[in-house]
Amino acid sequence: MSETTSEIAVLRAALAAAEARASAAERELTQARAVISASEEMIQHLRLQIAKLRRDQYGHSAERQARLIEQLEMRLEDLETDLADDRAKAEATAPKAVVAAFERRRPARKPFPDHLPRERVEIEAPSACSCCGSARIVKMGEDVTETLEVIPRQWKVIQTVREKFTCVRRQNNPPDCFVTLLTCERISQPPAPFHPTPRGWAGPNLLAFATGLEPMAARGSLLFEKFGQHQPLNRQAERYAKEGVEISLSTLADQVGACAVALQPIHDLIRAHVLAAERLHADDTTVPLMAKGGTQTARLWTYLRDDRPFAGEAPPAALYSFSTDRRMEHPTRHLAGWTGILQADAYGGYNGVYDAARKPAPVLRALCWSHARRKFFELADIKAAAKNGARKGTKVAEEISPIALDAVKRIDLIFEAEREINGLSAVARCDARQLLARPMVEDLHDWMRAERARMSKHNPVAKAINYMFEEDGRWEAFTRFLDDGRICLTNNAAERALRGIALGRKAWLFAGSLRGGDRAAFIYSLIVTARMNDVDPQAWLADVLARLPDMPLSRLPELLPWHWSQTLQRKAA
Repeated sequence: MSETTSEIAVLRAALAAAEARASAAERELTQARAVISASEEMIQHLRLQIAKLRRDQYGHSAERQARLIEQLEMRLEDLETDLADDRAKAEATAPKAVVAAFERRRPARKPFPDHLPRERVEIEAPSACSCCGSARIVKMGEDVTETLEVIPRQWKVIQTVREKFTCVRRQNNPPDCFVTLLTCERISQPPAPFHPTPRGWAGPNLLAFATGLEPMAARGSLLFEKFGQHQPLNRQAERYAKEGVEISLSTLADQVGACAVALQPIHDLIRAHVLAAERLHADDTTVPLMAKGGTQTARLWTYLRDDRPFAGEAPPAALYSFSTDRRMEHPTRHLAGWTGILQADAYGGYNGVYDAARKPAPVLRALCWSHARRKFFELADIKAAAKNGARKGTKVAEEISPIALDAVKRIDLIFEAEREINGLSAVARCDARQLLARPMVEDLHDWMRAERARMSKHNPVAKAINYMFEEDGRWEAFTRFLDDGRICLTNNAAERALRGIALGRKAWLFAGSLRGGDRAAFIYSLIVTARMNDVDPQAWLADVLARLPDMPLSRLPELLPWHWSQTLQRKAA
């Protein structure tokens, strides 16, 4: 029996040693990756500097030179943010001991400008010694941590003061000792406050600006201005400098990267919530990606959960993903393991999830009637479109085809019936559709078949009709909404989720790198989800960043936008 016990002890010791070696190897790998990232960032930085100098020497025009330099600065911004990501991940996995090969010497931080007002926040001092419990403690000094914070149009530095006390209680010596009485001398001090990001010199309001004031006053946000208002960091740094606070681009990029790492648990919860839906909206839009010699066309995908049209109780949420192209493999990877109903356009890239051999099961396809109507509308209402968009004196074209106009009117009747049942339960919507929409859909089907039989295959209207019929199962996908009250008639929800990105492209021009695109998709998921739940993204992000360091994992769901807004309402009540 003793031999068996000893063998078990030896095996346990060997297992513990193996686990320790595996953990050490994982830490070394993370740190090595961070070193490689830092080296690559330095190489890229030097290359950008060389390119700038060459352009200064050989550039053809000042305007072209300025545009190139701005593009290079935006690329450098993404590289520095990538480096901040790696540093934050390495610090999260590294042990307390500093690894000399990875830890690089940092210059002393430049003090904040003296003209900024200071707000002194004193943490409650200890009332007793933390060692022996004695109340005889005296103040011996204090530590002051300065954090740069911002409120609308006003900057300030918050000084967090932690007073230190030492115990002066005298203790009796042991009986066999004839020395004078001893004192405790234990130092007591409150713990230092947590910061949203490592080496956090920026407060949560500066990182994600939280006020209840008008949106035009929101001038201090890093995350929200970069991703919500589409203002690159170099432009933010220029504005801060004009307001008397000089912050380098690399410092701002470091905070953005660290925030992305800190917010990862919240993003994971939103992702799990979206992929738990029985029905999703999906769409994508183009995003220019900086490449050698110019830009390439990348894609930003959105997968949206919104159960409100059929009175679902689940909160709405959006999940974004970035890819360098539009190949089928991307939506197949994004939706791996998910089953349900996918509402999208007729793009063939989604065919991978519709495949009958897909595991665990194929996704059901529900197509968008807005896309189908648009093809007829372009042919039928050119007169109205030209009238609304043309200047005075411009010749307005007449309608191309009365048949296309008739198709638009028939589809509009279906839309009108659908608006009446929006917000009802899935069962009530299904019953109403059987009564109202099904006769109109069947009549439209028979009418389009008859009209197409009389047309040439090259007729534009015939092509619009073929969009709804040309593939096996496409008409079934268009009419699936009749038998399922959860399905919407259109995919407009996903298109609305991409509208802000389409507008923002004019400001940020392109994504600087693949990781920059991934990071943008990450933050867009948070901001758009907050907006869908009628939550101010700035206030929410600021509060989340402030509370995350102290929040246990079991309570993280409290920080999701729909739970966060309910907490605010309870506090207001």
